[in-house]
Amino acid sequence: MTAPAVVRPDRDLVAAEEAARAFLAALGWDLNTPSTRDTPHRMAKAYADLASPRQFTPTAFDNEEGCDQLIVQQAIPFASVCEHHCLPFVGSVDFGYLPGSQIIGLSKLARGVELFARGPQVQERLTSQIANWLVETLRPKGVGVVVRAEHMCMRLRGAQVSGTLTITSALRGLVLDDPRTRSEFYSFVNAGAGR
Repeated sequence: MTAPAVVRPDRDLVAAEEAARAFLAALGWDLNTPSTRDTPHRMAKAYADLASPRQFTPTAFDNEEGCDQLIVQQAIPFASVCEHHCLPFVGSVDFGYLPGSQIIGLSKLARGVELFARGPQVQERLTSQIANWLVETLRPKGVGVVVRAEHMCMRLRGAQVSGTLTITSALRGLVLDDPRTRSEFYSFVNAGAGR
């Protein structure tokens, strides 16, 4: 399986809390009020959680029914952290795959999204990692992944625009190479885009 970007397993939450305290103090925060006294601890814990995917084993089943049509799952939510600004980006992932000899447990698609979303990330790489993971896990005839996300680095700084979505896609196999399959995949994805 393609390894996600992961925070080192020897992370030090005490050091992270001290660094968060120094960082916030350098920005002029008063850390001696009842509501901010524990903020460095909460900040270190929050970033540790955002950067820690839960490992799991994908459950794949033999395609006993001989399913030869697209299987699509839409709107799997995720949260990640932009590695350029250390700010969150949030969105959803739409999957589609044309099964080969195996199908995957539906809940495992959401777990796969989390595996790659947690940790320092960029949306383009996230999209490709998810598609490659599905290819490596199932060896399907084709895969399509579409990621829609709003980036806080764009909303809160720089351009400061809200509600703007960045959309990326990664297509593999017949979803890329066969125009009819690609069109069918995008029609499913676009039908759910206004959710």
